[in-house]
Amino acid sequence: MTVEVALSLMAGAGVEYLVLCDGDDQCTGAVSRARLTVFRDTPAYTDRVRLRDVPGSQPA
Repeated sequence: MTVEVALSLMAGAGVEYLVLCDGDDQCTGAVSRARLTVFRDTPAYTDRVRLRDVPGSQPA
């Protein structure tokens, strides 16, 4: 999932955190809406960045 899709999903659901899972539905981390918003404003951001590539995603 891309950062933009995640931010849209989080806004629609009214949540501040998103739990990240792998293909086996095992929790692999979490990321906050605030962290994604900050990252989106950095030079490293493109519309193709996936959640797993966001620096600062917290291991579960």
